[in-house]
Amino acid sequence: MSAQILSGKIFASEFKEEAKKQVLALKEQYNITPGLAVIIVGENPASKVYVNNKHRTCEEVGIYSEVISMPADTTKEQLIAKIDELNYRQEIHGILVQLPLPEAITKEEADILNAICPLKDVDGFHPVNVGKLMIGQDDGMIPCTPYGCLKMLQSAKINIDGAHAVIVGRSNIVGKPMGQLLLAQNATVTICHSHTHNLKEICRSADILVAAVGRPHFITADMIKPGATVIDVGINRIAPKKLVGDVDFDNAVEVAGAITPVPGGVGLLTIAMLMQNTINAAKLQLAK
Repeated sequence: MSAQILSGKIFASEFKEEAKKQVLALKEQYNITPGLAVIIVGENPASKVYVNNKHRTCEEVGIYSEVISMPADTTKEQLIAKIDELNYRQEIHGILVQLPLPEAITKEEADILNAICPLKDVDGFHPVNVGKLMIGQDDGMIPCTPYGCLKMLQSAKINIDGAHAVIVGRSNIVGKPMGQLLLAQNATVTICHSHTHNLKEICRSADILVAAVGRPHFITADMIKPGATVIDVGINRIAPKKLVGDVDFDNAVEVAGAITPVPGGVGLLTIAMLMQNTINAAKLQLAK
C-alpha cells in the first residue's frame, strides 16, 4: 500500500491562511503591519526567483515587503551598514540576507548574518536565536525549514512524543535545529552524518526519518522502516528541469507510512514559515 503524501502545497496554504488572520489582528489591535526586508546581493538567477517568491507571498498574506538589491561588488562594510539601517527602522520587523552571497564576501557570511538584530533575524541563524532554541526558550526565531517540518508533522497528526526520529544531515540550517525541535516534542533523536557507522540500520529504526544531506536519492527504500514518516528536505537538480529529493521517492512511497514529495513538499513550507517568523518578530518587538 502506498504512503500518505504529505503535500507541501496543502499545508503551506493552511499556514498562510493562519498568518493572514494574525496580520489582520495586529493591524486591528495595534495598527501594526508586519514588515520584511530582503537584501539580495548580485545577480544570482535562482536567488532572484526565491526573493520574488518571498515578495509575492508577503503581498498574499498582507505583510509589508521591501526588496533591497545591491550590486555584486558590494563590500562587507557596505552590506553591514545597510543591515544596521534596517535594524533601526521600526516598520521593518524582519531582515533576511538572501544566500549565497557573491564569492568575494562569502567568507564574511557569519559576520554579516550576525549583524542582524536577533529580534529581526527571521532566518533564525543568529547565535542568540540558536542558543534560545538549544535551551528551550520560546521567544527566539526558529529556522524556517525545520519549523515548517515540525508544523507539518503536528498538522498531519503524526505522533512525535516518544517516537524515534533520525535526521540524516547535521547542518546548522536544517539538521541541528530539526533535532532540537523534535527533542522539545519528546522524540528520541539521532543525528547521522557522513561519519556515521551502520547508517542503514539506524535509519531503519526511525519512526520519523528526516533526509537533509543534499544528495539525490541517497535514502533508498531498504533504509526505511515500514510505516515510517519520511520528510525529504533535499532539493537536487539532476537535469535542467528535473528536481529530485534526497529520498528515492518512487520506491520509498511503497514502504513509508507518510512521505513528502520533491518538488511540492518541504520547500513550500519554508516560505510559509518565513511569513510566520515575520509575524512572530513583530509581536516580540511590540512586547519590548
